[in-house]
Amino acid sequence: MYLEIITPDKKLFAGEVTAVTLPGKKGSFQVLKDHAPLISTLESGKIRYKTAQGEQNLEILGGVAEVLKNKILVLVEGLKK
Repeated sequence: MYLEIITPDKKLFAGEVTAVTLPGKKGSFQVLKDHAPLISTLESGKIRYKTAQGEQNLEILGGVAEVLKNKILVLVEGLKK
């Protein structure tokens, strides 16, 4: 799957992943290969994603995620400091 994480200022990550966990408004959820199409708002919380190099984490302030055809686009409002 291909993941892009973008803030209003810059692209934080773009690359292949095997799994992504996102902080949805009604609870966190995980996206794996061939996930059904989805658009979700995101709460403040942690995005976790697994790459070939290991697991990465980002603390976000909220945003929106779109899953479509093994591509995940995450637009975040900002990062927690």
